[in-house]
Amino acid sequence: MDRWKGKWALVTGSSAGIGRAICEKLAAGGTNLVLTARRHERIEQLAVRLAQEHKVQVEFYSADLSLSTAPDEIFAFTQAKNIEVDLLVNNAGFGAYGPFHKSNRARQLQMVQVNIAAVVHLTHLYLPPMIDRKRGDILIVASTAAFQGVPYISTYAATKAFDLLFAEALAEEVQAYGVNVCALCPGSTHTEFQKVAGQPDRSFRHAETAEKVARVGLEGLEKGKSYVISGTANRLGVEGQRLAPRRLVTRVAAKLFKPSSN
Repeated sequence: MDRWKGKWALVTGSSAGIGRAICEKLAAGGTNLVLTARRHERIEQLAVRLAQEHKVQVEFYSADLSLSTAPDEIFAFTQAKNIEVDLLVNNAGFGAYGPFHKSNRARQLQMVQVNIAAVVHLTHLYLPPMIDRKRGDILIVASTAAFQGVPYISTYAATKAFDLLFAEALAEEVQAYGVNVCALCPGSTHTEFQKVAGQPDRSFRHAETAEKVARVGLEGLEKGKSYVISGTANRLGVEGQRLAPRRLVTRVAAKLFKPSSN
């Protein structure tokens, strides 16, 4: 990760899972970090440890991205610290499992806010300075769920489809300015996501580690890819489904994710 050595990276959702793993890898490569997440105590402990172990500068700011004001607060924090963010990692996100008509409406709308609106907002804040400097990188964590409709996690899959297409389009827009944008599309990953979303164990049988996913994402961004899929089986699955009718792909996904009580 020498690409960002001595530079600053901002990572959302950095207190756990893929976000935490990305922070670990960046710090090991000499990148200075701004950590942000809801859980203040967690990011404070992580910030202290990474700074001590890797001799990098680490700042942290607790923010809840389900609130529309959070991106502006984070940006104001980095501005006040005179931090030039060369790498923005839009990692924060969550899912909710179950039949849509039985779901909590507020939770569904929060998911749209965190997984989509906050990504657009933060990117719109940090991209212009990157363009002015003629350098910068943005990693947006999407999902293999972005490539098809997925019943019982319908809103989550749709938000990740947005993230994927948003990243691909932006990558083409800004490459002439020396800025790279990449969507990281992991499949099932060993994080707290499953517990928070309430998804069944059967959909996590072949889960990867967060460390592996983080490495794939950062390497894909470094190589200038507009999207990268973590895991050979996941890549084959995504490519294979392009040969099948979309309705059939959705039906197969429904069988995998259908609650056992339905």
